Amino acid sequence: GYLALVAALASEADYVFIPEDPAPLNWQEKLCTKLYQERMAGQRLNIIIVAEGAIDRHGQPITAEQVMKVIVDNLQQDTRITVLGHVQRGGSPSAFDRILGCRMGAEAVMALMEADEMTEPCVISLDGNQAIRLPLMDCVERTQAVAKAMVDKKWDEAVELRGKSFKRNLETYKLLTRLKPPKSSFNDMGSLKEGYVLAVMHIGAPSCGMNAAVRSFVRNAIYRGDMVLGIHDGIEGLINGNIKPMSWSDVTGWVGAGGAFLGTKRTLPGSRLEQVAKKLSEFGIQGLLIIGGFEAYQGALQFVQERKKYPAFQIPIVVIPSTISNNVPGTEFSLGCDTALNEITEICDRIRQSAQGTKRRVFIIETMGGFCGYLATLAGLAGGADAAYIFEEKFSIKDLQQDVYHMATKMSEGVQRGLILRNEKACENYNTDFIYRLYSEEGKGLFSARMNVLGHMQQGGSPTPFDRNMGTKMAAKCVDWMVNVLKQNIAENGKISCTSDDSAVLLGIVRRQYKFTPLTELISQTNFEHRIPKEQWWLKLRPLLRILAKHDSTYEEEGMYMTVEDRI
Repeated sequence: GYLALVAALASEADYVFIPEDPAPLNWQEKLCTKLYQERMAGQRLNIIIVAEGAIDRHGQPITAEQVMKVIVDNLQQDTRITVLGHVQRGGSPSAFDRILGCRMGAEAVMALMEADEMTEPCVISLDGNQAIRLPLMDCVERTQAVAKAMVDKKWDEAVELRGKSFKRNLETYKLLTRLKPPKSSFNDMGSLKEGYVLAVMHIGAPSCGMNAAVRSFVRNAIYRGDMVLGIHDGIEGLINGNIKPMSWSDVTGWVGAGGAFLGTKRTLPGSRLEQVAKKLSEFGIQGLLIIGGFEAYQGALQFVQERKKYPAFQIPIVVIPSTISNNVPGTEFSLGCDTALNEITEICDRIRQSAQGTKRRVFIIETMGGFCGYLATLAGLAGGADAAYIFEEKFSIKDLQQDVYHMATKMSEGVQRGLILRNEKACENYNTDFIYRLYSEEGKGLFSARMNVLGHMQQGGSPTPFDRNMGTKMAAKCVDWMVNVLKQNIAENGKISCTSDDSAVLLGIVRRQYKFTPLTELISQTNFEHRIPKEQWWLKLRPLLRILAKHDSTYEEEGMYMTVEDRI
């Protein structure tokens, strides 16, 4: 049921049938009630996803035809069936799949080189962002255990055996797809129960996944009985009082939309901290979520550093990194970087295809990312680039010359097309135009060169399922964290006093887990001049990029030996 569940989460489907969590015996009634309520609320389109092995609590199969018949007979609504079949297997691989293939392939070679006749067979896997090696037979037993639990109708056990991520996805889906908050969220007077006032805002450039995170934050908070205020247009909007309460239905349809519906600006509080503090107090904001890029991290730091002067900042503050550049410390992935990577990879594929009939051509492509070379490196790995020039890895004219000779050698051996990527701020003097001219001049008679600056195309597009789901999960964790911190730091008179470092944090993915890191701890890990972290995990993949482009390099293994129990 993995595909059906994650697709339902990423597409805001109204109902999903999966084998691990079978539909209740009265599913027909529940389904029709939900669809009827949604139509009454003004929704004109419903999506129902049925996994091919879907069953009910008695183990009887549920088919798309059955579901359609129930809807037509009871609601007389126009219903269509689309069986995806083998269409799901086709298509061009995503950037993530290509990079995963490269990493796993390299890891498998390392595992084989280290193995002897006594070594236990292993499975190369990815847990979070950590390549791991698991004993083969343990994995087989675990897979069989899921099937056995389902035969024995131990549904909760089957979901547990599928892993933490599957269970979390299922819980999140069930919560977010309610039409309205449950009655348990309100007291007898009809007002929200817990009654905390939480706010959400953006600081920085827009990136895909922001809207999914806001939707999840709003619905998770309302579900608990809290009130959510949406701050429009970043710091400017906060100072101008452009703050509006957000309801459950306000965020319907947000999960698959790119950009930022709340509005976002790069402006930092700077000298206007007093005005910001005044507005936070005026609206009674007790917790603040900032979704944005490096500016969001900087803005939150300014709030924390002025806590003694302005008590309004003594509230739980959490940052969700959301930038295509992936240049925020404390996390290995930012919201939006996966979508941007896919856009670049797709554009590189098209550019290559444009020269299908042309003999021997080299493309020089400039990517965004500021001083951070994440997009150039990972897009290079996904697109099979011959070189990727970035700020973090200094290069000289000798290196460029060597790469030109290397390209000429490959062309003389029968390679028809070359791809060179350059990060926009890789080097002030060796800019994209310089590299293009160098390749054009040195390649005369052997190959021709063309230059492309991708620009803001990378920021657009529809968010990938990865970004949608990551935004959804991160925001849900932020609500839990915020409410826990509030409960620990609220006085009897209702005054909140959060002065400790761990009450202002950044939520990121670090290796195998989601991690809340205090903002003050991240200062020492940040290069503020160039707006990048001092240590970046993906730099270890650079040698792999060069090896695959037939350069000499040394790649170090990243895999950890683990047991299946350790993973849990």
